[in-house]
Parts: sequence; C-alpha cells; structure tokens
Amino acid sequence: MKQPTFKQKFQYWFDNYMSKGPIAMIGGLAVLSLAIIVLAAAIIRIGHVAMGGAGELTFGEAAWMSLMRTLDAGTMGGDEGPGFRFVMLLVTIGGIFIVSTLIGILSNGLEERIEQLRKGRSMVLENDHTLIFGWTPQIFTIISELVAANESRTSGAVIVVLAEQDKVEMEDAINERIPDTKNTRIICRSGSPSDMNDLEIASPHTARSIIVLSEGEDPDTHVIKTLLAITNNPNRHEKPYHIVTQIRDPQNLDVIKLLSERDNVQPILTTDLIARVVAQTSRQSGLSIVYTELMNFGGDEIYFKNEPGLSGKTYGEALLAYETSSVMGIRRADGAVLLNPAMDTRINSGDSIFAIAEDDDKIYLSKHSHPAVEAGLITNLNETSKPKPERGLILGWNRSAPIIIRELDNYVAKGSELLVVSEAEGVEDQIRRDVGKLKNQKLKVMEGNIRDRALLNELGVTEYDHVIVLAYGHLSVQDADAITLVTLLHLRDIAEKDETPFSIISEMLDLRNRELAEAAKVDDFIVSEHLISLMLSQLSENSELQGVFVDLFDPEGAEVYLKPISAYVQTDQPVDFYTVVEAARQRGETAIGYRIMSESQNAEKSYGVKTNPRKSEKVTFRLEDKLIVIAEG
Repeated sequence: MKQPTFKQKFQYWFDNYMSKGPIAMIGGLAVLSLAIIVLAAAIIRIGHVAMGGAGELTFGEAAWMSLMRTLDAGTMGGDEGPGFRFVMLLVTIGGIFIVSTLIGILSNGLEERIEQLRKGRSMVLENDHTLIFGWTPQIFTIISELVAANESRTSGAVIVVLAEQDKVEMEDAINERIPDTKNTRIICRSGSPSDMNDLEIASPHTARSIIVLSEGEDPDTHVIKTLLAITNNPNRHEKPYHIVTQIRDPQNLDVIKLLSERDNVQPILTTDLIARVVAQTSRQSGLSIVYTELMNFGGDEIYFKNEPGLSGKTYGEALLAYETSSVMGIRRADGAVLLNPAMDTRINSGDSIFAIAEDDDKIYLSKHSHPAVEAGLITNLNETSKPKPERGLILGWNRSAPIIIRELDNYVAKGSELLVVSEAEGVEDQIRRDVGKLKNQKLKVMEGNIRDRALLNELGVTEYDHVIVLAYGHLSVQDADAITLVTLLHLRDIAEKDETPFSIISEMLDLRNRELAEAAKVDDFIVSEHLISLMLSQLSENSELQGVFVDLFDPEGAEVYLKPISAYVQTDQPVDFYTVVEAARQRGETAIGYRIMSESQNAEKSYGVKTNPRKSEKVTFRLEDKLIVIAEG
C-alpha cells in the first residue's frame, strides 16, 4: 500500500480542522496572527532592524508595532527606514489576509446561526408554559382560547408549539390569524413530537399542560407515539404530566389508559362526541351555540367553588343562592361529579359546586338568602305533550353517521323514519355492521348526489322535521365543505319558499368555511374541529372539567335541552330569572339560560343564546323563546 505524502497528510489534517466550524477557524487565525507578530518582532530584534531616527527596538515594542500593523494597515504610513518598512509591509499584508478572512468567517457564522434559529431547533427555556404538539387547523382556535384564558395572568403566559413545520411559516400563519396575542408569548419550534430528542427542544418537563393534536394519515397512531415519547422519556419528572389529546377510534382508548397509569392523560373521543352533538342539535336548534358558549373563554365559563355556606343545604336551595352564577351540579369530596342531581341532594362538608360564572372570583353567595319568586308567573306543572314520530333526513356520510343514527334512535318517538342519501361507497354495509337494530326508527338508504337540486326537490325535504348535512369523510376537507355549502344553499332556498318549518343542521370541517355558510342562514352549525378545540383548551387549563364534560355529553343521564319557555313561566310580561330557575327546579331541572328567537340570526348577540343571566334582571319572553335547562329528558 502506497504511503500518503506529507502534502496529503497536511491536506487531510487541514480539512478535519476546518470542518470543526467557525470557532476552530478563528482559533487558527489567532495562532497564525501570533506567529506573524512573533516572527516579525524576532526579525526586527535579532536582525537589528532599526526604525529610522528611533534606534533599535526591544522585542516587546517590536511585537506591539507588528500587532498594530496586523490589525490596521494604515498604521505603517509613518514608518521610516527601508528594512523596517519592508518587514512591516509583510506584516501588514499578512494582517490584511487575516482580518479579511476573520470577517468572512464571522459573517458566515452569523448567517449559519440565523439559519439555525430560522429552523427552530434551539432549546426552549420556559417554565409553566402550555405546550402544543402538532399542527392542524385546530391550533388557531386553541391558541385564541388560551390567549383569552391567559388575560387574567398578571405575569403573562407562554405557549410553545412543536410541529414538523417550518418555524417561520408557523409564526407567519399564527400572526396572520391571531394578530393580537395580548400578554401571551407564542414560541414555535420545528421537530417531530414523537422523537424523544426533538421533544426536549420544547421543554415538556417544565410545562404545566400539554396538548397533543391528532394529525397525519393515521392520527391515533401519531397521538399514541407522542404520548409514549412523553411518558416513557428517560428525562421525565416523577410528578404526573397533564396531557390532553383526541382519539378517533374508541378501540385505542385502552392503549391510552395504559399510558395514563402514572400521568393524567385526558383523551377526547372525537367521533362519538361530534355524533352526539349532531344528533342532539338536529332536534334542538341552537344547542351547538349553547355548547360553544359553555366551552369558550370569551364569555362565562364553568368553575368549581367550595362553599362552606352551602354545607348541609340541598342542591335545590343552591340554585337560588347566587345572583351572578348559575349552578350546574355538585362535585363530591371524592371527585364524583353529579350533574343536575335530585333537588333534595344534600351538599356535604368538603363538597364543591360547579357553576357558570364570569370568573372564579365572581362566584359568591347572594345577599338575599331567600330571593323573592313570583310564583304567580309559573305555569302549570302538568302541561306535557306526548312525543310524536319524526321524519329525519341525512345527506352525506362519514364515520360519525352510524353513531348519529344510533343516538337519534334514543331521542325520537317510536314510529319515526330516517332516510340516508349519499354518494359514498359501502354505506349499507357499514350500517349493517355498526348501527345494529333500531327500536324507534325505520331506516332507509338511497344513493344520490346531494348537490343536485332536482334530487332534493324529488325527496321533498320540506316534509322532514330535520335535515342533517354531513361532510363526506372520504374527501379532502375543502372538497367536503364545498359540497356541504352548495347543499345548504339549495336547502335554505327550498325552506324559504315553503311555509312548513324544518331544521337544517350542517357539519363543517374547517372553521373558516363557517363564515361562508352563515350566508345560508341555517339553524345550526356543527364545526367538528372547532368544538373539539374548545374542549381541548378548557381541559388544558382545568383538568377537573373532564368529569363535567363526560357527564354533560353522556347519552345516559342529564343533558342540555332547549325547551319552550311557555312551559315554565308566562310570556309577554316581565319576569326575573330567579322565578325561571324556581320553575325549572320544581320540575327537577336546572335552568342555566335562555334563547331569544327574534335574535336567532344575529351573530353579534350569540344567535339569541344567553347563558348565566343575572337572576334579578327581568326579561319579557315571547311564546317562541326557549329555556336552556339541564334535565334527564
């Protein structure tokens, strides 16, 4: 084997040295500069080179003059003596080379550093921050809600986003959609949330809560891998992590439970949740707006309050104990949540009530222990009507549809009918596999283009009590929403030309398309990702709310209903909400607000929905207005 030459060895050494980066280069230049200075000083001193008119120089003085000429070429302008000038000229040429090289190295190093910062790979050094893993359209709603929630934090707050996206693009998108972040700083970093090394960039071990978004072709797998990276991290702390996430397939909940043994992992089963809300809202116009009001941070929210003054009293008495808060239920000392319990349920020492309020410090007992109730305005308790069979129409299809069908079967009267019209493949097979036997509805399936006006006219949509438009699950988000929008426009046009009222419920996948859909003036919008985003934000701020949400959306037990106000109090005359709450209490129900139907198309007034009204304020209700209650049915 041929031995490498000295030149090859030097080149190899030089390449390895230069590859070490700017610091090594600057060190090399410093050594080279020192060598030039020492060599020049030695030549001047040993060679007895004299500076004209100044005699011979000491080694130290010669070294200093060489250093000055290395750094500044103009310094040699006053040099005298041919020998001295020649030596200083060589030193100055070397200095020009060294300084120009140093400037180039510093410039390139600065550019590389800026590029590294742009890539978002630097470590986050924050404490008590909210950490979001993943990047989906949900993130804008979540950040907006967290910004609103953080307004009360005097020291400010920090949100860190880690996703497999370009850092600058994420920042630009957030700034465009959320221009005012108030007292919240938003930090973006690029990396894979399921990679333990990338995970450390976002400092998950010092975060107060972590939100894991589902993304990709297999979102549940992405969520599970990210949870494993967090909970099985060798650098993790011993205290439980507070993690909020979403799951589509209920079969994966068992895996999540295994990961929750040491940590507080709160998964939201998105498919079931949205399906239940769609089924409930299809029969109760305005219900999705009520849920939005309960779960966003823009108005009143749900808080827990331990109230010693209520110890020993009943739940029914607690309903009238607050002027500016609306009690919803009791949380026992052991953590059990009782939503709208029996009115004679006792509140024990250590129990807490949970109520809708402007803020947690705004929950305080009213000065009036026994507020005046206008009993004469409460209507007859025995006024009940027998439910009638209903006709329902589902246009479109996705994975939520079978659950919607099953949920509707629990609400409608026996003898009801339901027709499904869709272009999706395998609908009947999926119904046979996932729906099962229905007890109250007769189900029919039909293939057709739901955007076809002729088909809608042929179906006679005006003869149905409620129409549900679902976004196609096999299409992209924008394509699915486009079909929904066209269908809605046709349905509203048909409804306006017919005197028979029927409700139109739509599912929008992208929140931005809701603004377009509002032109269609439909009764309700179920923006899937929007509702889930609101719940993720609430749980990230208060993990105790999970029990309330589980109970609130559970088909068994108490739920939110919008019922005719005339069944509770007399209409067309002023009545305060204390009286309304008492009327609902006598029926075993909890009143939390009302809906003024004359404002149902006014977005600025929340489509007429008012939750947690001041109980002393009087309102004149009309016959068509609704009361929002939590009840068994």
